[in-house]
Amino acid sequence: MDVQELPEDEAAKLRSAAHTYEEVGNTAIGPVAGFNWFERSVILQRRDFERAAQDLLSWQVQARSGLRVSASDTPLQPSTVVLMRLGPGPLSLRIPCRVVCLIDEPDLVGFAYGTLPGHPEAGEERFALRRHANGGLELTVAAFSRPASNLAKFGGPFSRVFQDAMTTRYLRALDMP
Repeated sequence: MDVQELPEDEAAKLRSAAHTYEEVGNTAIGPVAGFNWFERSVILQRRDFERAAQDLLSWQVQARSGLRVSASDTPLQPSTVVLMRLGPGPLSLRIPCRVVCLIDEPDLVGFAYGTLPGHPEAGEERFALRRHANGGLELTVAAFSRPASNLAKFGGPFSRVFQDAMTTRYLRALDMP
């Protein structure tokens, strides 16, 4: 899937924006008071760790999940900003985020991004790809969030269902061509 380059003027605006939550980096720790928390994992069918890591760090999880992705950097790095969109044209939902950490270990690769103003939720999401001793690959998505927009607040239980559906898409994305 194609990932677009984020125009520099838009990237500059997102780089200068403050995160919409205080607990930056806390997806590495676990649940955060006052936020909804989830963590889900899947064992992938593929076993090519380096290529899967490249896909993960090149926004393919998001793009293959149906989001239109425009990023300041591909592959991503700390402080990369991204504007994802869901839905048709001018009616699409804006999903701006900034990478808050990069994971780069021999058998563990990933990143976390945090929400910026305009995102329907406030919080952070972490994507981690682990290579097990048997060569199997496991993708874990963890997040803490709470509604930040009227759409998310009024969506109530539907917002949680939607987030769960997107997480399922994320977990399947690295096994897609």
